[in-house]
Amino acid sequence: MATSSAATAKEEILDLVGQQPDDSSFDEILREIALARMIARGLADSEAGRTISHEEIGQRIRSWAG
Repeated sequence: MATSSAATAKEEILDLVGQQPDDSSFDEILREIALARMIARGLADSEAGRTISHEEIGQRIRSWAG
């Protein structure tokens, strides 16, 4: 999903849908839209510094074991 500040969400979705094969199912298209949104959110978080280190995530996971 191209993240142009000039493009609206509707325009971005229409572009993404237009890139899908003609025989794509509804569910496949929805997955592509969801994936593109997750990637865009992750990139925005990264650019804004909303990340944690590998070490921190390792500590969090180890804490789940009790």
